[in-house]
Amino acid sequence: MTEIIGVRFKSAGKVYYFSPGNAKLDIGSLVIVETARGVECGEVVIANKMIDDEQVTAPLKPIIRKTTPQDMKVLEQNKVKEENAFKICQEKILNHKLDMKLVDVECTFDNNKLLFYFTAETRVDFRELVKDLASVFRTRIELRQIGVRDESKILGGLGICGREFCCKGFLGEFQPVSIKMAKEQGLSLNPTKISGTCGRLMCCLKYEQDSYEYLWQNTPRVGAYVKTPDFKGYVEEVDLLAGKLKVKQEKSEDPPVTYNKEDVTVIKDGKVRFDKLDKEELKALKGLEGE
Repeated sequence: MTEIIGVRFKSAGKVYYFSPGNAKLDIGSLVIVETARGVECGEVVIANKMIDDEQVTAPLKPIIRKTTPQDMKVLEQNKVKEENAFKICQEKILNHKLDMKLVDVECTFDNNKLLFYFTAETRVDFRELVKDLASVFRTRIELRQIGVRDESKILGGLGICGREFCCKGFLGEFQPVSIKMAKEQGLSLNPTKISGTCGRLMCCLKYEQDSYEYLWQNTPRVGAYVKTPDFKGYVEEVDLLAGKLKVKQEKSEDPPVTYNKEDVTVIKDGKVRFDKLDKEELKALKGLEGE
């Protein structure tokens, strides 16, 4: 067993493990630690805790110290520096006529590096921009191109549900979301209905997917050939959550009859199909799955 604390550097960001040494730290405490990017200040989100050695990626780095009043002053100074760097970088982007959108700027705690996050439709040659920024700030400059999901996570906002973006509020890492999820949940495949503000599939499609997968394992799909207590026929409609099926008798003009799924025996199941959509619709939907 190894004693760790969990530290997060961004709101709803990934949690990293560090060794607390002899310190006892409460959730919400700020600590100075060394990372791959340099010395950083992070928030403790997991207090001192013993975990299995297998859950730790060696070597486990120790914290440098708990933040001091002087450290807090440095954080305030860095925040001002980030705001200033954002304005200057925007001006430089316009001067170089680069097709890119600046999203955020981060200054490492030790002031050894400035990181500029941007989005762009295509690859951008920003070498001259880096030189300009380095001459202004006299420190290491790093530009990182990010996706639209990352942009939404950084900037935040309100979703169509009226709540804060999940990615900004609590999602530490993005989960894969697919068109198949929307189809299996019976949602409209209209891109405007199933995509978030970022233009990609809504993260919340993932939340109930396990439940829908379990239900589909025990429920005939539309098009299934089944045997009911009264006749054999084809499933025309499925109310997945209620467990109801509308079955139309084969070779009959009578309207479909509603049955509980428990009262129906599957002879040949149906499938979720995409071939009813044309190629352009499929292409638009597939584009929603990207980062």
